[in-house]
Amino acid sequence: MPESTQSRSISIIIPALNEAGQIGATLRQLSGAGAAEIIVVDGGSSDETVQIAESLGAHVLKGPANRGKQQNLGAARAVGEILLFLHADTRLPEDFAQQIRAILDEPGAIAGAFRFRLDASGLGISLVERMAGIRCKLFGFPYGDQALFMSRRAFKQVGCFADLPVMEDFDLVLRLKRLGRIRIAKSASVTSARRWREYGVWRVTWKHQLCILGYYLGISPATLTRLRNFER
Repeated sequence: MPESTQSRSISIIIPALNEAGQIGATLRQLSGAGAAEIIVVDGGSSDETVQIAESLGAHVLKGPANRGKQQNLGAARAVGEILLFLHADTRLPEDFAQQIRAILDEPGAIAGAFRFRLDASGLGISLVERMAGIRCKLFGFPYGDQALFMSRRAFKQVGCFADLPVMEDFDLVLRLKRLGRIRIAKSASVTSARRWREYGVWRVTWKHQLCILGYYLGISPATLTRLRNFER
């Protein structure tokens, strides 16, 4: 009989790079919410990201500007038995700790994530959210901006994040699915819609789909990075 996760500690790992405009709100929302520790792994920010994170009680590590490597570094230093990988611009539901423990207690659950929601409205935004919901319902396939979580044991078993400049979350989820089921929580995490606002809903969506196709076709990480460049 697997050990219950109800008493297991949760470490929250946040990769960051120039997130001064977002990191404060994210960390304040997590204050007293049931995590054993909050680790911010900074990729060389030139703004106030590090100072804000430290002032709000996060343990700050320095790492390369590579989200997969940053998250691996945070996981290696974490003390929690459950690892939660959270993007700096994503807010969790208030009872996230209880939901995480409940999901990881389900038979066959190897990992989990929250439903996807953006902090904006409109037809395009609504369609993006619905598409994410359908993907998760039919295929159990969340992305990194849905706050992926798993036991430390499962993270090590799957081999941690791959050394990829992009698609590191997609690659990890593919490997996790070979070990067990990925459950989606009833509540949503809420991600900033800044990218969709700045570059347009359809452009961002199209870029994401191109990267997924390129990943399956074996296109080099460097080329995928150029495809993901929204400023072009």
